[in-house]
Amino acid sequence: MVSNEKSRTIMLMLGKSPEFLAARVLTRMPEEMRRPQISEWGNANSAGRIVDSFLEGPCYDAAGSLYLVDIPHGRILRISRSLEWECIHEDDGWPNGLALNNKDGSIWIADYRKGIRRLDPASGQVETVLGHRNTESFKGVNDLVFDVNGRLYFTDQGQSGLQDPSGRVYRLDTDGRLDALLVNGASPNGLAISPDMRVLYVAMTRANQIWRGPIQADGSLTKVCALQTFFGVAGPDGLALDRHGRLLVAHPGLSGLFILNERGVVTHFVHSPLANSSVTNVTCCPDGDRIVMTDSRNGCILEADLPAPSTDA
Repeated sequence: MVSNEKSRTIMLMLGKSPEFLAARVLTRMPEEMRRPQISEWGNANSAGRIVDSFLEGPCYDAAGSLYLVDIPHGRILRISRSLEWECIHEDDGWPNGLALNNKDGSIWIADYRKGIRRLDPASGQVETVLGHRNTESFKGVNDLVFDVNGRLYFTDQGQSGLQDPSGRVYRLDTDGRLDALLVNGASPNGLAISPDMRVLYVAMTRANQIWRGPIQADGSLTKVCALQTFFGVAGPDGLALDRHGRLLVAHPGLSGLFILNERGVVTHFVHSPLANSSVTNVTCCPDGDRIVMTDSRNGCILEADLPAPSTDA
């Protein structure tokens, strides 16, 4: 649960008290699937600690199965509606984000090592769609989302941060055209796009901000602003929009999820029930009334009910 000290800090940051909601554990990675071993990813990202799993990228398919990545072990996992876990693909990549392509049912992958890839859920086969831009390698792609017309937006985070604000956001059009929309991001991570395709939201993790970018008629971004600024040693990670247009912001450093209205006001905070929690990613359940979140550090999937929209915020 959120500590009293952390709760007070959040309220001071916001200037008001959001409503606090509790998440619950939906399912845990089975012990037989965990790999408590030294890994190259753990050496680079967890100070050499043994990491048995690191779950991110929750994504539902049309049948209601939930897909996840296990970054350090290069695995794509699937959880059935009856909460049975299985690994459907494994290789030497570092998959981060997943997104469903509604046009053909494929699952697209942002893989830090290998670029943008596509998974056939039936066969488990993976192919690389975009491994580089022209002849330049990506810094390290992180997350991705499709708009309603099938265009793919993705972040190229790498090791960018305030010391090197060179992270990028790209859009891959249905005809194969690739455009760089942002080239000065301090760690672009999760992203979401409004249903009317007029606004792009990007989590700038190491700046601890959410950027809001109006999309112009020609597809470019203009007047990008910081919609909300947080605090902590680990900033916002995964994003999603609920059916009411509210922005859902997973924040691993604060062990929970913020709900923002369209003006960037935080109306709710969903906190993890677990100690040592790191809530990294979020997606809406098919019924639209619930969300699931990855608690990457504990190897768990958390679940919470979405509140009714506020009428006074």
